[in-house]
Amino acid sequence: MSIKTTLSAALAAGTLAFGAAALADSHGGEAEEGKAMGDKALVILTSDSLETQGMAMILANAMQQQGTDLQLLLCDQAGDLAMEGYQSTQPINTPPSNPAGQVTPEGIMQMLMNKGAQVDVCAIYLPNRDYGEEVLREGVGIAAPGPIAELMRDPSVPVFNF
Repeated sequence: MSIKTTLSAALAAGTLAFGAAALADSHGGEAEEGKAMGDKALVILTSDSLETQGMAMILANAMQQQGTDLQLLLCDQAGDLAMEGYQSTQPINTPPSNPAGQVTPEGIMQMLMNKGAQVDVCAIYLPNRDYGEEVLREGVGIAAPGPIAELMRDPSVPVFNF
């Protein structure tokens, strides 16, 4: 390998590293072994609005793609997303810049779970509907107030409410 080729490769690697650091910094943190600082987040979803549910899941997906370890807490009408067989009344359209086209909140939620996100319903969701755990999608849990309160109190864990 010539010195010119070696220098070109080193310059390209340095440019890529600088670009990745700049991108991470523009999103509020520095890159650390592929993960952003503050790599955990709690998303609490209560809305029954299809667009709000969809946007919450789209943003959660973007956070997960940027290296965030997600915990989703579904309460009130949003808890229905966690029920096996639940289907939104219609798909939502994504922005023209997103090639996904039409998606559903529960479809994105399932994708998030497949990539490691923890999804739970509020502790009072099932008892207030006379349902048992058997109605929940595989992998969805029931949140215990103590651990959720710990996450909410942890200043290093951002909490997003929709």
